[in-house]
Amino acid sequence: MSQVTKRALEASLKNLLLKKPLDKITINDITEDCGINRMTFYYHFKDIYDLIEWCCVEDAKKALEGKKTYDTWQQGFLQIFEAVLDNKPFILNVYHSVSREQVEIYLYKLTYDLLIGVVEEKSAGMNVREEDKKFIADFYKYAFVGLMLDWVRHDMKGDPHRIIEDLSVVMHGNVAAALERFKTNR
Repeated sequence: MSQVTKRALEASLKNLLLKKPLDKITINDITEDCGINRMTFYYHFKDIYDLIEWCCVEDAKKALEGKKTYDTWQQGFLQIFEAVLDNKPFILNVYHSVSREQVEIYLYKLTYDLLIGVVEEKSAGMNVREEDKKFIADFYKYAFVGLMLDWVRHDMKGDPHRIIEDLSVVMHGNVAAALERFKTNR
């Protein structure tokens, strides 16, 4: 029942975001739209930003399911773009409101989870320090999130397939090459 209520709150928030900006939406608006009381909201979330974060994490889980390997990272990134595009009113409204940082945190976590999986896979059998693997994943995370934020800033007008193709050209072989350079007794 808990997931059903959370999903209903998510649907209400997304519905309200089609009508007005995030900074004009109250918890009371959400609970009225959802048909529950305020205490039920607070049972699940501490505030609207907690609900936003939960929505983002849930969408991310769906987008990346089974796409965290070197062979599937492009499909994983494309699914991130598609998830953002599917939730365009929600993302743009959140991005252009006081919680732009929420979108960035969401994208950083999402892309890091995907990239660390790729780095771990490519470093299997190599003697590479954990902090070096994290550094490589972070480097690509910031590159991807920068591209994604630029795309969002431009109202999601660019073709995600083209962005992923260009990113693939830049990344091809570079994760393995970086791991090779980090491999040793540093």
